[in-house]
Amino acid sequence: MTIARVTEISATSPTSFDDAVSQGIERASKTLRNVQSAWVKDQNVMVENGKVSAFKVNLEVTFVLDDE
Repeated sequence: MTIARVTEISATSPTSFDDAVSQGIERASKTLRNVQSAWVKDQNVMVENGKVSAFKVNLEVTFVLDDE
């Protein structure tokens, strides 16, 4: 039997939403083992002086728990 857990993380990038997703997954994978998937729950942009300064995503990351 496989048991998985879901955790929510936020990631930002000055470049794009795609880059924010990639950076978020790469960082999560350094701490969480067995990352299997991620769902982009929300996307936002940060605005400074009337211009987009950063792209932010909230991700629901699914990882499989280790067997005992």
